[in-house]
Amino acid sequence: MTRFSPARFRDPGFGKHHFAVSGWILVRCPRCARQAQIASAARDARDNVSSGDVPRRLVCRHCGLSRQREKNAPVVFSWGGGPDMVDPYFREPLWLQTNTRHGRLWAYNLEHLDLLRQYVQATLREHDPWYEPWRKMGLFGRLPGWIKQAKNRDEVLRGLDRMRSSLAA
Repeated sequence: MTRFSPARFRDPGFGKHHFAVSGWILVRCPRCARQAQIASAARDARDNVSSGDVPRRLVCRHCGLSRQREKNAPVVFSWGGGPDMVDPYFREPLWLQTNTRHGRLWAYNLEHLDLLRQYVQATLREHDPWYEPWRKMGLFGRLPGWIKQAKNRDEVLRGLDRMRSSLAA
């Protein structure tokens, strides 16, 4: 008799803003509505990358649009309520988002999308013990319940696949 080991996921302990602050974000270009990206435009070593207090640049490779956001401009995170999920820096709609019958799936970039996929398809989800109060509600602790439920796994995975296929188009 062959036993299979369940797909495991070990929570890396990222906070809810990890992917928005540390990397680049894929958005819809405000000029041509094609894929654009927001990247860090750090000028020198004094820019604090971990706090998000770094100038950002929106760049579209299709139409040549380039916008600069300065360090002191407000960063506004929204977690729903509008017709589209938007980035916190320029307030442009995210490229990686899709609707399901339960709600909206979204990701800031490919790394975020891959981590969500690993989490959803895992049948065994592990995390560190919550001894520190600030670790209780990381990225995966804040996901809506319908994403975490096994009965919705196939539908959520189809939605994540739709978002990934939009990258190739």
